[in-house]
Amino acid sequence: MRLQQTHRTERFGAVRIHELQRVVELDSGADHPVERDGHARGSQIVTSAELRAIEKELIVVIPCMNETRRVIEGVLSGIPHDCLIVLVSNSSRQPVDRYDIEVQTLEQFCRVAERPAVTVHQRDPGLAAAVKAAGMPELIDPDGLVRSGKGEAMLIGMAIAAMTGRRYVGYVDADNYVPGAVNEYVKAYAAGLHLAGSPYAMVRISWHSKPKLLDGRLFFSRRGRTSEVTNQFLNRLIGEYSGFGTEMITTGNAGEHAVSLELGKRMRLAGGFAVEPFEYLDLFEQYGGLLDPPHPEAMAASVPVLQIETCNPHFHDNKGEDHVRDMRMQALNVLYHSPVCLPAVRSAILEFMVAQGVLEPGQEPPRERIYPPVGSMALDLMYDALSAEATTFRELARPLVAPPSPLPAAYP
Repeated sequence: MRLQQTHRTERFGAVRIHELQRVVELDSGADHPVERDGHARGSQIVTSAELRAIEKELIVVIPCMNETRRVIEGVLSGIPHDCLIVLVSNSSRQPVDRYDIEVQTLEQFCRVAERPAVTVHQRDPGLAAAVKAAGMPELIDPDGLVRSGKGEAMLIGMAIAAMTGRRYVGYVDADNYVPGAVNEYVKAYAAGLHLAGSPYAMVRISWHSKPKLLDGRLFFSRRGRTSEVTNQFLNRLIGEYSGFGTEMITTGNAGEHAVSLELGKRMRLAGGFAVEPFEYLDLFEQYGGLLDPPHPEAMAASVPVLQIETCNPHFHDNKGEDHVRDMRMQALNVLYHSPVCLPAVRSAILEFMVAQGVLEPGQEPPRERIYPPVGSMALDLMYDALSAEATTFRELARPLVAPPSPLPAAYP
């Protein structure tokens, strides 16, 4: 894969946000035995061998809720072969058991493709028991089950990923209609993680375009309605500290992103749709140098955030205006209540929310749920409880092995 060479970064303490770099070639050619550092006349090359080395260490988590079988099949087929698939579903069980359909789809795919996978249902009482055993009661709702929400599904996926002994975890939404786009996202994860040069790294995807049908023809919009708002306020936050305006952040709501588990296990995650923008805020809070650093070892190594624009357009289901509004407001909620958010940014957020009609003058945005890091969980106890009590927990093709933590690599 060949990526456009970039030079500009924004610094927020130890966090280095790289400017958006474009995928120039999906396939950069044969791996020639020439001495080079990956740079070639304004571009960076990551060889197929380097991509594969990362993919063998990468878990791809698919949060899923009531997607059609054909769409799920396409997403699965786009994930590179050496990646381990983890499906975390919150699909309905009645009157039709959609989770059972998803598991059958995944089983058939793994049998034909000869590869392993792990799956669990988010509302399985056995999963809730496993989460409690692992020491994270915050994730449990009043009904005694794991809370519904995308952020909660991602946290479960990261916990399972941390059991495997692999080094990286990435996320792909289950509603992507284009298998080739999924494949490009994961290849971009691998390229970015290879280039990051730090054990504490994140890669976030900016899709090339988001097609919409307008007046009988496709219009390839460059930015989503939620992303524009989230990026605007995150950039304003950085600008208030630096004294210079910036547009560096373009991936505030990136559903497709990957992170090294050395970093991921140290990160707090937000619930619901606040999860992706809060990842930026958590990095600012933990590694921005404004608050006491909980992980000085990561501060010393620096925390790079690479943003990569892909070639493929992003075709997915249109979930309506309410979905867009919820995503936008939850992003602003976590930004407003962050301890690193300055008064000028808070005032601007309030003005925006009042203008949008979601707040009355004088009201404050609600707080979103923020969960402790996965690294605080007793993952060996979680695995034991999952195996014993979670009826929806399935390990396809090869089982996880769970002797005392840390768990060894069960998926070489």
